[in-house]
Amino acid sequence: MTSSQTPFLQLENIDVHYGAVQALFDVNLTMQKGEVVSVLGGNASGKSTTLKSVLGLVSPSKGRIILEGREIQGLLSPDVIDLGVASVPEGRRVFPEMSVYENLLMGAYPRRHEKEAIERDLHEVFTSFPRLAERRRQAAGTLSGGEQQMLALGRAWLRRGKLVCIDEPSMGLSPRFVDMVYQVLFRWKAAGQTILLVEQNARIALELADRAYVLQHGHVIISGTAAQLSADPAVQKAYLGAA
Repeated sequence: MTSSQTPFLQLENIDVHYGAVQALFDVNLTMQKGEVVSVLGGNASGKSTTLKSVLGLVSPSKGRIILEGREIQGLLSPDVIDLGVASVPEGRRVFPEMSVYENLLMGAYPRRHEKEAIERDLHEVFTSFPRLAERRRQAAGTLSGGEQQMLALGRAWLRRGKLVCIDEPSMGLSPRFVDMVYQVLFRWKAAGQTILLVEQNARIALELADRAYVLQHGHVIISGTAAQLSADPAVQKAYLGAA
């Protein structure tokens, strides 16, 4: 990446308020197409609010969000999704009464006329997550938390978005399911998928990411390459369990 490249996504001096409470303070973030960028931090650090700002779920009170040269701050979430952004939300948010297969097709709805491509992508999802193939006719609400996370990822893959925004994919999962989820994310990265990842599990997020930002109380306090942050004593102490 060179400084002359126009960022694929750029947040410029973003403030976000929830009523009288300010959640983000002058946040700046950039990413290039094909990059994986992680936003790290503890509870109430502002990392999920940063993601929600990109997705149009909250509207900044100050600053600009620019996607492929277009300002998107203030757009509603459906309009952001129409621009090619896919989401894997915190808590999965699958459609509980619909089957696994129907949930996946909901992800593909914006490209519903691409029938052959959708069939190929469904095959890829079922190959990546054999449990979903076994349960394709099962109601999504009856799946375990790990299986629902697989489904949320598969649904996002069916969207074939230019950008995938992923919020806390390891939250509440057993180590085995975390490994399964991140194996797929590593494959997405290898395929060139652009990913904006919010994650409390800093160790595995930094293994996946090209670059990362650390938020604390709504402020970006550290940013750099994943290797730089992994070697930073302050990050090691606060987020990686170093003594």
